[in-house]
Amino acid sequence: MSTARTWAVALTGVDGHLVEVEADLSNQTPDFKIIGLPDKALGEAVQRVHNACKNAGLDLPRRRLTVNLSPASLPKHGSGFDLSIAVSTLAAGGLLARRSIAGTVHIGELGLDGRLRPVPGVLPAVFAASRAGFDRVIVPKANEDEARLVPGVEVRAAASLAEVAVWHGADVEVPDVDAVDAASPVPVREESLDLADVVGQPEAVEALIIAAAGGHHLLLSGPPGAGKTMLARRLPGILPRLTEKEALEVAAVRSLSGEVVTRLDGSPPLESPHHSTSAAALVGGGSRAARPGAIARAHRGVLFLDEAAEFSRVALDALRQPLESGVIDVHRAGFTARFPARFQLLLAMNPCPCGNYGIRGAECVCPPMAIRRYATRLSGPLRDRVDIDLQVMRVAAHRAMAGEGSSLTSSAARERVRAARERASERWRATPWRRNAEVSGTWLRQGALRLERAVRAPLDRALERGALTLRGYDRVLRLAWTMADLSDRDQPGLDEIGRALHLRRGTTQ
Repeated sequence: MSTARTWAVALTGVDGHLVEVEADLSNQTPDFKIIGLPDKALGEAVQRVHNACKNAGLDLPRRRLTVNLSPASLPKHGSGFDLSIAVSTLAAGGLLARRSIAGTVHIGELGLDGRLRPVPGVLPAVFAASRAGFDRVIVPKANEDEARLVPGVEVRAAASLAEVAVWHGADVEVPDVDAVDAASPVPVREESLDLADVVGQPEAVEALIIAAAGGHHLLLSGPPGAGKTMLARRLPGILPRLTEKEALEVAAVRSLSGEVVTRLDGSPPLESPHHSTSAAALVGGGSRAARPGAIARAHRGVLFLDEAAEFSRVALDALRQPLESGVIDVHRAGFTARFPARFQLLLAMNPCPCGNYGIRGAECVCPPMAIRRYATRLSGPLRDRVDIDLQVMRVAAHRAMAGEGSSLTSSAARERVRAARERASERWRATPWRRNAEVSGTWLRQGALRLERAVRAPLDRALERGALTLRGYDRVLRLAWTMADLSDRDQPGLDEIGRALHLRRGTTQ
């Protein structure tokens, strides 16, 4: 028998698909072909595998070699198939044990000298192998820590092809080579960002806590120097720590981005792209393989768009679908990829291009048409998806010079947020939702916890006058439920409905 099989993983977004790598020898003119919809990088594996095997002392048979990647209809991208192609061809020639490689998933790129190089996306690839029932995976040494984050899988990390061959029964000397190092991990900058540093913005701090407790989207508008960015960067610090499952989801997206993942981080991520960022950089994608954009990297965390009105209209409108569905779909001619995108959106913008419109004592030099055009940079449908629209004014000089920060620290606010989320989770335990911002509007309006007519009256009047859309109506209800949770009340009353309407429409301090 001259056929051998092993397994690799093809990634489409964060979804991994097991690929059977099948090698066959035939008594014809020596040749080496890879079939099964490979891309350019995968097609070049022929030369990498040939040289790596030769330099590892594992000569390929001088016969016609055909490697099939099945299913053939699934696009395969990148160099992560090199190791599986090499071991299947060596096993077809009788140098490796066919039974051994058949129960193992191989992931890794080969260098011409036979060393194994790290590849991106190892974490979701090992997840896919585990879900498919495989319990043994071989990865490059540099990806070992990342692969071991998946429980229940035997991870073997190798520095060279020869080392892998010996594990599968080859009689070859394992050279003493230095493992190829992965890129340096992205340093985690430890910043001491505490709500106690915020001066004179009690209503903005409370709005930040409400947003964190319910998972609500927030727009901060106001003049330069009012503290919008300062407030926004403190939102991740009052969010609850990620669960292990959520941290694994975040790590999988980071792995696909090419970052080195060595441990699970329970801190919610914060993504803050520059206002010159294109729609493609926000959404993600690529010509051959899909890479996550800023929207996906903010999954389970915060996407902060500073100077939101300066972003392109196309980039801003790209947010609308993931805000509703919690996922982002990337469509290209050759593939469709889906990334998780359940994040909190935090926008900050000035009232006009110069920033002084409506500010007491300041002179606005913008013509009326420019002010109107600037205000409409955020489309109506996007604004309608924002739960809290808060106007932030500059702090008075006497309060700023007094140096008195907020009496509420981030740790105390985080405890309030945690308690409110526990109450919401207990209330929605029989439903698919856990946070108030996720609850279906139809369920809130018509379900078992529908509010009494007298409590809903201000909302009903606003809807009849056209001051609220039906989506806005639902978002006010969600805000009111979050306020009730923060106040340890069983359900919202007129006070919570009024405050929610106040935050929804915007307020001036």
